[in-house]
Amino acid sequence: MIPYVVINGISSKLIKGLLICKLPPISKPKIRTEIEEIDGRDGDIVTTLGFSAYDKPLSIGLYGEYDVDDIIEYFSTSGKIVFSNEPDRYYKFAIYNQIDFERLIRFKTATVNLHVQPFKYSDDETAISYSYADDTTQASITVRNSGNYFSKPTITIKGKGHIELALNNTQLFSISLASAEADETIIINSADMNAYDIDGNFMNRSVSGNYDNLKFNAGINTVTINGDISEVTISDYSRWI
Repeated sequence: MIPYVVINGISSKLIKGLLICKLPPISKPKIRTEIEEIDGRDGDIVTTLGFSAYDKPLSIGLYGEYDVDDIIEYFSTSGKIVFSNEPDRYYKFAIYNQIDFERLIRFKTATVNLHVQPFKYSDDETAISYSYADDTTQASITVRNSGNYFSKPTITIKGKGHIELALNNTQLFSISLASAEADETIIINSADMNAYDIDGNFMNRSVSGNYDNLKFNAGINTVTINGDISEVTISDYSRWI
């Protein structure tokens, strides 16, 4: 099968004259560390700081009739990319290094360095969404993180008044919505460590708790919400390295 990529939902196979010559290898991101040496102590102290973003080189070429402007436009973006050797996963990416399009035109080949974030996400996973009848005061939602690493989900709650959220029987957040009469929507994005409304206005003052504790372990997780709620949506709940 001829290799391809999909950038923000658009396949490279749809770009006239663009050929994906070689895909980058599937690799694990590097772990960032802080190493401390103490006089009089053998060895050192290594503190892990998380995974590093890294570059994936993509070899491209030209064939037949092509419009180089269409190819420039295709790679002049950032967002989500899927590689055909991992067709059910996507990476978050950007392109920071200039692409040598002059070389591409002259020699019909070039390299695109894709700067990807360390985690992979499901390309076909859909958000979990539940609606609740009036006077619903508790919801228990089971979520499976199908990945191989803990995820940082986004939870959207529509409700009113005081709401509490627990994960796996541990209390995480107390949420105070302004109105006790009309529904409001609050979005808790644990990856960005922020809460906001549907218009993007920050609502962090409405949330008491540590966003960093909102982590779904690989496998089954249970979210419990207490309060006057009408709708709950959970997304970005599976993650791979």
